[in-house]
Amino acid sequence: MRRDRDFEHAYAVIMAGGSGTRFWPLSRLRRPKQLLNLLGERTLLAETVARVLPVIPAERIYVFTNDLLRAQVVRCLPQLPKNQIVAEPAARNTAPTIGLAAHEILRRDPEGLMVVLPSDHVIRKPGAFRRMLRAACRWAVVDGRSVILGLEPTRPDTGYGYVRKGLRVARVVGQPIYQVENFTEKPPLATARRYLASRRYLWNGGMFIWQASTLLRNLARTKREMARGLERIAQAGGVRATRTLRRIFPRLEKISIDYAVMEKAPDVFVVAADIGWSDVGSWAVVYDLQAKDSEGNVRPRASLCLNARGNIIVSPRKFVVAVDVRDLVIVETADALLVAARERSQDVGKAVQELERRGLVELL
Repeated sequence: MRRDRDFEHAYAVIMAGGSGTRFWPLSRLRRPKQLLNLLGERTLLAETVARVLPVIPAERIYVFTNDLLRAQVVRCLPQLPKNQIVAEPAARNTAPTIGLAAHEILRRDPEGLMVVLPSDHVIRKPGAFRRMLRAACRWAVVDGRSVILGLEPTRPDTGYGYVRKGLRVARVVGQPIYQVENFTEKPPLATARRYLASRRYLWNGGMFIWQASTLLRNLARTKREMARGLERIAQAGGVRATRTLRRIFPRLEKISIDYAVMEKAPDVFVVAADIGWSDVGSWAVVYDLQAKDSEGNVRPRASLCLNARGNIIVSPRKFVVAVDVRDLVIVETADALLVAARERSQDVGKAVQELERRGLVELL
């Protein structure tokens, strides 16, 4: 896909500061989910950058991470300018980060269009994703509009936020665009089932497009104190004002962009499409996405399964033999071994919390 006028002022802002505790023991504080190659040769972060490079060049891609991870992110993404890999001095959720990025983009380009993306998702249909992105950028170029990339739900999931589609206002490059009527964060199962049956709701995967000036204006309206703090950082030099950034940023309110801005903003729209999306939220999801042997196991070549079915085995160092076991997650690293029921693998994060409570910091 050639770079053209739809993306002439587009800047990607990739959020890469999370910890991904549900992939312990493979993921650690110093090697979180986005820096793992769970589904191929490249890390999830490198895959995210590769998806947007055909339409947004490296010189307009920013990655926001933290001090602990910045050096690894720089090594992971040698194609990006180092000064566009920004280490936040404290974890304050997505609203302060996106506001900081908006100021940086506005400094470079008064017409700058922000494309905000998570770093740890899988998109199996990158071409469809870029078509969706093209439609969103073309619609969001109008001042004041905010656009969400909405994902067609495939099940009544209680772990995602939902957006309710209103009137269809346009069709852009074949993609329908709807007004957003409301947001619902992680509904109970009965409600999620109703949403799925109605076909009026989409998953909110945390992908947003708007002009940098639109975001900052909405942020000033809904979170004045945060907006003032970000303005002081911008006046001092923005992401390069290390001393000011370290002094002010940790004091900003810890809140997501959804709660801080999107649920209160005017003129919010959603583009709906099937892009083969997954947030890769647990070992069970990795199992679902991987090729399996004749007994339904996901396993390395250096393993043996006898009357064992439905297991996922991750063991780069040891030969694993599984006998008469079903639906397990078995993950081995140099210092730890995880054995969990596959259907409960989302609870691995609770185990990490317990390790932290017990002071076993060497395992985190």
